Amino acid sequence: MALHIEKIKKSKISDVDFSNLKFGQIFTDHMFECDYEDGAWQTPKIRPYQAISFDPSAKVFHYGQAVFEGMKAYKDDDGDVWLFRPDQNQQRINKSAERLDMPAFPKEYFFEGLTELLKLDSDWVQKGADSSLYIRPFVIATENCVSASASTSYKFMIICSPVQAYYGGEVRVQIADKYSRSANGGVGFAKAAGNYAASFFPAKLAEKQGYQQVLWTDASSHEFLEEAGTMNVFFRVNDTLLTAPTSERILDGVTRKSIIQFAEDKGIKVEVRPIRVTEIISAAKSGELLEMFGAGTAAVISPILGFAHKDEKFELPKVENSYASFIKKSLTDIQRNLAEDKFGWRFKVQ
Repeated sequence: MALHIEKIKKSKISDVDFSNLKFGQIFTDHMFECDYEDGAWQTPKIRPYQAISFDPSAKVFHYGQAVFEGMKAYKDDDGDVWLFRPDQNQQRINKSAERLDMPAFPKEYFFEGLTELLKLDSDWVQKGADSSLYIRPFVIATENCVSASASTSYKFMIICSPVQAYYGGEVRVQIADKYSRSANGGVGFAKAAGNYAASFFPAKLAEKQGYQQVLWTDASSHEFLEEAGTMNVFFRVNDTLLTAPTSERILDGVTRKSIIQFAEDKGIKVEVRPIRVTEIISAAKSGELLEMFGAGTAAVISPILGFAHKDEKFELPKVENSYASFIKKSLTDIQRNLAEDKFGWRFKVQ
């Protein structure tokens, strides 16, 4: 692959306070981009991070053709940089793009562009248990035309943001009984930008009621639990982990599938099946519901301390040696090259 690289004249890294980062607000020195024109991806390039301009008629602004991914890079004590299952992100962004009638981005472009970008900006990947580099690949429609049809041109980009450990504070959720995140036949399984935009209003309503997120249910009946905010969700009933199966409504989360595989390897019983709201309420009332947690790239695992459904409120017990804390530490140790990777999940940037 021919990759054009333009390096920054002077790094801005010395201006960054890495001990006081707000998630996703500071970006590294360089960015990767590649344009799709005349039916083919053009020569990719890495250049200094900067603003980009578009015609007001660019289709991304009018019809929402935009998909993205979320990944992280970690630096171990030896200074080596690692990614966690990047093949899954590469496959999923193309799966998302296909659903929105966008062209697939070549695997070799993705990996060479990503690794070269991380090598250029490796100083931005800080050592330490609380530090990582959040990576955001995305694709947007760029054709200058307001006709309601798929774009004929696109831009693929990767930008990176140094982050600290993701502390979301105490999380309690409200089970959705009116609004829906996705529906059968829709784009719920894709990381499409519009999925997230549509979730903000219900999340704001839940926040006004004192809840940090929405626990989404199926759109047709609101009987089955599906996702927590922007994360997949797990329930521990007695000593069994429950999570909903992936579908055309539910995102195939990289952290989710890693949790399932790791838990099963450790002898923890996992059931992947539809989960009724009434089942979880019953388990909470009987004291069998021991844990709930969200799973995703940003926080890895985010414990949920309580939930509400209609007028009922429930608090979860404080559990010693929780599955959430055990699995989170185990996964982050693999990600940071602190533990054996028997699954072959780590990818060394070199």
